[in-house]
Amino acid sequence: MNKVLIIFCHPRFEDSRANAALVRHIPDSEFVTFHDLYEQFPDFNIDVNLEKILLSQHDVIIWHHPFYWYSSPPLLKQWIDLVLEFGWAYGPHGDILHGKIILNAITSGGNRDAYQRTGYNRFTLREFLAPFEQTAVLCGMHYLSPFAVQGTHRLTDRELESAGQAYGKLINRLISGDFDVEKMKSEDW
Repeated sequence: MNKVLIIFCHPRFEDSRANAALVRHIPDSEFVTFHDLYEQFPDFNIDVNLEKILLSQHDVIIWHHPFYWYSSPPLLKQWIDLVLEFGWAYGPHGDILHGKIILNAITSGGNRDAYQRTGYNRFTLREFLAPFEQTAVLCGMHYLSPFAVQGTHRLTDRELESAGQAYGKLINRLISGDFDVEKMKSEDW
């Protein structure tokens, strides 16, 4: 069984129907740790040692966040900058994360069609997430295809519920270890 760490980062979670639906379906399991960065560090004063301990205790990491300006909210970027240190997460002797699994779970107002080469945003979602993927690769991690709920402003409650159920199933699958890592690197949820 894998231990899953969900690094949740949403500065306005109370206003997000989509993220509320996803969070409601996170399995209540001893194998899941839900870690809300804005609740934990509202002053942006990240406890780097605590974060390193959490990372070292888990097999799967999920960066769960809304897609803000083609990236993440600022606290997640700061978390990456401070926690994933040279000599610990990468570089000489920086192998603590090697072999761990990581992915983004994101929500976006723009729908799937907007994130195509011929769409409004001119690039695919995966292309916009390349810095996250490269960070994972640099740290020796397996970066899986992102779990994305898109067009959130237009989704019905039923559609959001379905997305939440799919997220819960994905997390249970990650816990059980019943998957092929290489296949999940290109899976389209």
